Amino acid sequence: MASMLSASICGVSSITKGGSSRRSKLFAKNHYASISASYVPTLLHKTGKTQKENFAIISRHNLDHHYKVIDEGSTCQKRENKYVAKAISSRQSFEYEAKDPKSIWVTIKNTFDAFYRFSRPYAAIEGAMAVTSLSFLAVEKLSDLSPLFFIGLLKLLVASFFMNIFHCGFNQLCDIEIDKINKPYLPLASGEWSYTKSATVVASSLLLCLGLAWIEGSWPLFWGFSIGAILTAVYSVNLPLLRWKNSAFLAAINIFTNAGVVRPLGYYLHMQTCVLKRPISFPRPVIFCTAILSLYFLVVALSKDIPDTEGDEKFGVQSLSVSLGQKKVFSICISLLQIGYGATILAGATSPFLWSKLSTGLGHGLLALALWYRAKSVDIKCKDSFQSFYMFIWKLLSIEYFLIPLFR
Repeated sequence: MASMLSASICGVSSITKGGSSRRSKLFAKNHYASISASYVPTLLHKTGKTQKENFAIISRHNLDHHYKVIDEGSTCQKRENKYVAKAISSRQSFEYEAKDPKSIWVTIKNTFDAFYRFSRPYAAIEGAMAVTSLSFLAVEKLSDLSPLFFIGLLKLLVASFFMNIFHCGFNQLCDIEIDKINKPYLPLASGEWSYTKSATVVASSLLLCLGLAWIEGSWPLFWGFSIGAILTAVYSVNLPLLRWKNSAFLAAINIFTNAGVVRPLGYYLHMQTCVLKRPISFPRPVIFCTAILSLYFLVVALSKDIPDTEGDEKFGVQSLSVSLGQKKVFSICISLLQIGYGATILAGATSPFLWSKLSTGLGHGLLALALWYRAKSVDIKCKDSFQSFYMFIWKLLSIEYFLIPLFR
């Protein structure tokens, strides 16, 4: 029966110019009708193959067969063109679906979301506010607020943004296994980003911030970024005499030195010497700024480990929360901030300007009251509750950046 089917199909392909176009069309039509009406069901019945298998054999034969019809208007030539047209149409349809704007938008959205989590946006916002606050602290008179000042501020914001990506990303590269327990939502810990991709982003960010400082010819900014990068590596890299995060004392020193002294001074001196073209100086407001920011980041260094006690204890990280307990460290953090607010109110009272006395005193008095009220509702055993309080500390720091330029 298979030979009969083959002979019949071959008969169609051997039509020559001797017959008319009309007869060729009729013959082809009747012949295919006879195949579909009698030979195919018989073949399916007698061979015992499934309908799907036989249909695949017949379809493959019809598609691969080259019709040898010489007549230009033959039905076989039209059928071949029809198959080609359908194939092209199907391919175009597939390409259109592959390039669906909705899927492209979803891909872009997912990429942005992963980068958002990798760069820790609250830290990036804090960095931007620190740059802005320290830049305005360098302003001594209204004429300093020139277009040159704001262009310099914009360049500094871009450079600090890349530095923040390096700082956050480098810690994640060194803490993958710990983050799988403490912060599994991070793209590197969850496997959403590969190690190579993350390392490329981190290295590129460091080169960009150092390159921008070099192009500007700002040595305070260049060395501020360089020392900050070294302190970040000392904090995280697991090598002898390094990985200071394993020691509560060394970790606290590292964080408040990096974020509370080195980077703020680098920002201030950059605006003072490179943008405003003044000699290096350390006036009273700068000393106050570094003191209060150092205290804030000491509290951040201590409090950030409170919800991570489980993972730190498992991997031998002797944070203060592991050594003293979560509750005691939480009380220390609240006490340090309240003492800092009290000292700031007293320092503001010594200002020769009434508006500075009022803004510093009232501002920090309200911050102390808000901290006391918020601390009463924190459940340190609940990660979500403490994470919310931890973000509240960053909000207090953000408000502090508005108050710093008002201290004179």
